[in-house]
This record gives sequence, C-alpha cells and structure tokens, in this order.
Amino acid sequence: MKRHTFLKTSLLAAGALIAGKTSFAAPQRKGVAPNKRDRMFQWLEGKNEPGYVPAAFFLHFDNQHRVGSAATKKHLEYFQYTDMDFVKIQYENDIGTVDFLKKPSDWSKMKPKKLDFFEPQLVTVRELVRAAKKDALIMMTIYSPFMWAEQCATSDVLLRHLEEDPEAVKRGLNALIESQLTFVRACIDIGVDGFYMSTQGAEAGLFKDPRIFADYIKPADLVAMKEVTAKCPFNILHVCDYNAPYANYDAVLDYPGQIVNANARLKDKTLSWQEVATMFKRPNMGGLDRHGVLTTGTLEQIGQEVKGVLKDAPKQFILGADCTVPGEIDWNRLKHAISVAHQAV
Repeated sequence: MKRHTFLKTSLLAAGALIAGKTSFAAPQRKGVAPNKRDRMFQWLEGKNEPGYVPAAFFLHFDNQHRVGSAATKKHLEYFQYTDMDFVKIQYENDIGTVDFLKKPSDWSKMKPKKLDFFEPQLVTVRELVRAAKKDALIMMTIYSPFMWAEQCATSDVLLRHLEEDPEAVKRGLNALIESQLTFVRACIDIGVDGFYMSTQGAEAGLFKDPRIFADYIKPADLVAMKEVTAKCPFNILHVCDYNAPYANYDAVLDYPGQIVNANARLKDKTLSWQEVATMFKRPNMGGLDRHGVLTTGTLEQIGQEVKGVLKDAPKQFILGADCTVPGEIDWNRLKHAISVAHQAV
C-alpha cells in the first residue's frame, strides 16, 4: 500500500509550531502486522507498543564501505544484525580541505558543489531506499554549513576568520548552503523519509561574541533544516557535542525536527531526560555515553545501564548514544543494548 497520507498528531503539531512546518500522517495498513516502518510512525503519534522502546546507534564504517554499493551492503548488514529500528545513512562525501582559505576575504571564492559531486553518496541513498523503505524508515545524515566549513578550513582557521570578519565568511557559508540544498533536495526526490540534522557552533565558550552564532551560523543551519522538516515526516535534530560540551541549549531550542538527539550532560550539570523533552517540547533520543559502559562494559553491565536509563526516560524515547559510537565497536554490544530496549518493561 502506498503511504500518501498521514494522521495529524499532537506531537507533530507542537513541532510544527516550533519549526513552522507541515504536519504529516502515519501509514495505515489494516490487517497487517506492523513492521519497523509502521511501528516508528505509530511511535511518533504517541502509540507506544507495550514493552518496546525503539533504539538505534550510529557509526562510521571502514573506508571500503563509505559510499556507493559497498556502503549500501554494509548499512543493510548493520541494520539487520543489530535489529535497530530505522536505517540511518552516514554522510561520507566530505567537502574536503580548501587550500586557498588563508584570510576571511578568501571565503568569497567558494563555489557551490554541483549535483554530480554528491553522486557517490546518492548511489547509497537510492539503493537503500529501494532495498529497505518498504520495511523501515530511511534517514539521511546532513552536516550543517558550519560543520562543512570546518572541513574546508579546519576548525581553528574557521573560528579565527569568523571572529575577524564574519560578513566575509558568510559568503562562503552561502555557497555551502546552496551545496547542502542541492544534496538534500536530491535525497528527498529519491524518497528518504527524513534527515538526521547535525549542528555545532553553540558549544560553551566557542566564541567570545555569542552573536556570531546567532547572526551567522544559526541562519545558515536553518535554511535546509526548515525545508526538510516541511517535506519529510521523520527528522532528528542532533545537537552535536563531539568537539565540546554545551553550557545550555537555549540557542537551538527552536530548531526544527520532530525528535531531538542531544546529550543530557552539559558542561556544569546533567539534565534528566524528562527535562530534555520538556525543554525541547518534543520526544528525544539518547541515554548512553558513546565512550562509557557501551564500549567498555560487559554485556550484563550494558543491559543494566539501558534498564536504568529507560526507567527514568519519558514515554516517547528512542534509546541511542549521545553521538556517533566508535567505528571499531563490537556490534554485539549495540545489538544487546537494542535487544534490552525492545524488551523493556
């Protein structure tokens, strides 16, 4: 059955108020047992399956399995082995270092990437949509223009240029915004269900002047984010603390996305997951430290950690990590954590 219509829900309505986006509906398949795809749409409506908490963990595969058909096979293998609840495609088509970015004015030389630049990644997207969408949600990762700019110039150079002349850097960010839109529109046309939208730039103490984030980074973030949340039913906002922790999430509370993946541990305090959900006014994802028991403990310890997290988690919660887990992790650890979540009481 084609899924052209979706029922409105209170959670999506709340998200629409935050993000100014369209509401979507959940698929209806009468007389058919729910698959992972159906289950996640029902979960988004607030129809939790008793004793079942969705779960997913993300990692980067080795260099031989990052883009193209090889990446497709590895994503499917990982999805099926761990039994996670949706397919999340890693973005690996890196923008790459740009040698000419020596001073702020050099950002004006940046040119938008054409569609063919993204083709290696789009091969993976097409194949995964074709292979798995009938049974599972397909999500694509996108990194913010600011994060792409870090790849182009290194973090130190980008931060220095933004402090010296943010208007000059803005011209480069605009080229990256256009590149990002080219990619996400292609993914939407292919048929992805949503995006894992990653943002950085509001970490504690990153800029001497916080207006740099508000005036330059945030507007660049929101262009593609607003477009995808208007067109796709299932998007996760990832507030990435890979580089540094946050003092608070005030700067990103109004970012779009039906679900939020943000670390409950801030620079000077740790929030409860109920507090995170209330703060962002939508369901959240997380619970496990990517460098903690998940990677260092026994399977029994991982199971106990999962049970402890879920005991105090909100009703609508996806078990996951605070960020990408180490690529070399034993998949059995992730499979076990997911299994425990799927048997929650």
